[in-house]
This record gives sequence, C-alpha cells and structure tokens, in this order.
Amino acid sequence: MSHPKLLSKNVAALLVYGRPPLVFAGMMCAIGVMLDQNPLVYFCGVIFLLVAMILDLIDGWFAARFRPQARLSHLADRIMDKVVYSIVFPMVAVGMMWRYQYLPESANLRLEMLHVVFVFVLCVTVLLRDNFAHFMRNFSLRKGEEEEMKEVTRLRTMVAAPVGVILYIHAFYIPGGPDSSLYSWMSWLGAIPIQQLFFLEILFLIINFGSIAGYCRKYGTACLDELCLDDKVLRRRILAVFPNAFTVMNALMGVLAIMFAYRGRIQEAYLILLGAGFFDKIDGSVARKLGLTTPLPSAKPKKYNITLGGILDDVSDTVSFCIAPAVIFYMLMEQVDDSSIQSLPYGWIAILYIVLGVTRLLFFIFDQNSIPGFFKGIPVPGAALLVAAPFIMLGKSLEMNSLDINFWAQFCFFLMIFAAILMVCFPIRYMHIGRLMSRSRKFLIFTISLIIGFAFTPYFGHVALGYLLLYVLSPLYTWRITPELASREHPESPPSSI
Repeated sequence: MSHPKLLSKNVAALLVYGRPPLVFAGMMCAIGVMLDQNPLVYFCGVIFLLVAMILDLIDGWFAARFRPQARLSHLADRIMDKVVYSIVFPMVAVGMMWRYQYLPESANLRLEMLHVVFVFVLCVTVLLRDNFAHFMRNFSLRKGEEEEMKEVTRLRTMVAAPVGVILYIHAFYIPGGPDSSLYSWMSWLGAIPIQQLFFLEILFLIINFGSIAGYCRKYGTACLDELCLDDKVLRRRILAVFPNAFTVMNALMGVLAIMFAYRGRIQEAYLILLGAGFFDKIDGSVARKLGLTTPLPSAKPKKYNITLGGILDDVSDTVSFCIAPAVIFYMLMEQVDDSSIQSLPYGWIAILYIVLGVTRLLFFIFDQNSIPGFFKGIPVPGAALLVAAPFIMLGKSLEMNSLDINFWAQFCFFLMIFAAILMVCFPIRYMHIGRLMSRSRKFLIFTISLIIGFAFTPYFGHVALGYLLLYVLSPLYTWRITPELASREHPESPPSSI
C-alpha cells in the first residue's frame, strides 16, 4: 500500500472513530459539572463536543474526496453517528432537567418545564429515528434491494451534531469561566431565550420527521409487503399512520404559534404557522403517494369520501389556520390602548373568521364538483398566512410603542374581514400552491429564498404580506390554466384529484 493511501486511511479512521471517545469525554465533563459546577470542566466538555462536531462535519467530505470506494466507511460512519447520538441526546435531556433545578425564582418555571419536556420528546424522537432508519435499511437489504449510499435524509445527519452541541452548551452552562471570546460565545448560547431555543428545536424536530418520511418512502414498500401478507386493508391502516402523524404536527404547530404569540414572539409565531402550512402540504402529498386517497376496489362506493384522515386533517386545519390566527388577532388587539380601536368589534370578527373558516372546510368536504388543482375560495392556510403577516408589524409597533399602532390595528381588523369573506367566495378559484411548488422548482426556490432571506429581518412581515397579496390576486392570471395542468404534482406526472 502506498504512503498516501495509508495516510488517507488513517486519517479517515481518525475522523470516524475519534468521535465517540470525544463525546464520552464530554459526557464525563457533564457529570462533573452536575456534581461540582466547575466552569473549567464545563469549558472542557464543550471543547470535546465541538471537536467531535467538526470531525462529524468533515469526515464525509474526506471520505468522498480521498476514499470514495471505501464502502465500509459509510457503514462505520453510520454506526459512529448512532453511538454519538445515543450519548449526546440522553445527556442533554438529563442536563435540561438538572438545569431546571437551579433556575432562579424570577424565571418562568412553567415555560422552562415545558421546554424540559419538549427536549425530552425531541431526544426520544432522535433516537427513534436512528433505530427506525437502521431497521428499515437492514430489512430492505435482506430483501435484496439496493442500498442508497447518499439518502435524502443526510440533512438530518448534518444538523444533528450542531444542535446537540448548542443544547449541551445551554443545558450545562456555568457562568464565570475563562476570559475568552469562545467562553463569551458559550455564555451567549447558555443564556439564549427559551423562545429562540424552542424555534431551533422545532425545526430540528421537523427535520427528524422528514427523515423518517424519507426512509418510509424508500424502504417502506419492501417492509410492508412482508408484514401485511397481501392484506391491503392492514397495509393501508399502517401506511395511514404517516400522513396522520404529519397532520397532528400541523395542529401542534398551531398551538405553538399561539404560545409564541402570547409571549410576544409574533414573528416566530408566523414562522411556526409556515411550518403548519408545510405539514398541511406534506400530509396530503404523502397520502397521495402512498395511494391512500383512492378507495380500495373492494370498498363500497360512498357519496362523500369522508375518512378518519380527512377528519383529522380538517380538525388540524381548524386549529392552525382558523383558531390560531383569530386568537393571535384578539390578543394583539387587546393590547392596543386606544379608544377608537377598543370600540371596534374585534372579538366578533375573530369569531366570524373562525366560523367562515370552518364553513369553508365543510364545503371542501361535501363539494361534489371540485376542480382538480384548484380551491374554491382562498384556502384556509393561505388566508391564515395572509391575515397573520401584518400581525408582525402590529406586534413590533406595540413593542416599540410607535405611532403606527392604530394604522396596523385597523389594517389587521379589515384584513380579517376581507380574508374571512374571501374564504367563502366559492366562485373564485385559487391554484393549489403546494402543487405549484412541487411542479415548478424555480418557484419553490424563489419562495424558500424569500423565507430564508427575510425571516430574521425587520422586513419579513412586509415581504410575507406582499407575497400573500399577490396570491390573493392570482386568480386574475390562473383562470387560464387548465385543471389538468394545475393538478399535477410534477411536470411529467398525470393529473390527480385534490
């Protein structure tokens, strides 16, 4: 073996197998912090995890660059990932519980306890995802299917290590460490507001669920073929768990949006509503790809296609896109200290918005003449994101006590009325924007670029409002698009019903 090849092999082994000892050392430092609360021990633990994270980020690049044919290295990398995450995330969950015991009385203990529980759920989800992925891959390989070396779910692997480090820094933070820029950065992460940490953890949870969905899509067929023994009803019931799980996440996003808005984090609440819209899109897409939207040949014909998944989807949409915007609107209007605003019947308008939103959902269920690829009236996710966009400006005006509070309050009031009426304007047809994103990669990239580019800027609310107003006006153009084209998930795919 030549010297360069031997060197590359040794370096690759160091990058892959060097992580578990570093993470184990970080765990020992965490135990030391809980026993002695020594900032130097905490500092060393963070250093160990940072080095392990760097090794995790560069080992894949190194293997692809210098040892692209080393197939066993991919297996070793996955095993080491599993070992590392099995140490880091349970350790973080314990650290959050330990941190809770030393919180000052001035802290919001209820929110902190909710955060502890959420981190525990997140850690369990991470470990379940790893074991589920391992099971699905091995099952598929035993059935003779070719393994995919670069799965789509690589994104989850890329972000898991940084998220683990951030949670470790926050959970075990001890003030009074060395006077260095690194410890100042660690102090900032250690004292980061819970709301911002919640947002990061929610994104990571979404990525984990997306990873699980990716594995189900790739390896699920081979697994179900053997488990169900050609029982199509059982197969459908098992498959229905996945879109229903995304539907439940949609409802949870709506509840979280209300909680964030209650804490004054309106912009984060809007981003969470965007997450609810993402889950609302993906649950229907997954259901269609799994064949759950078409009845079985042996099923009796029904006048109305009412299913448990459909009911669950409507309930989730009601929570996230009818109740959540109305509650946030009411909370914001209550904070406006002006007699002209308080004289407005904003409570009744919030109720009207919920009622018309539910009416629109019921119409969607019982409509016998649906137009493939189009909605009759603006869909409730679009209406919710439309009315919630100026909430960001109103929330900032209230926070800064600026002179435009009344303007944004009145704007939100009349926009709620307009959007509520627009939801039940059934002669107006709106294109299915989720399918448009699936069909047009350029439009998807444009939308994601807008969100990423403006999400944490003062102009995010204005950009979101402008984007949704264009969607309100879109029927002026989309009326000429045929239902056959509008109903396609992909440019080459055949049309399908909504």
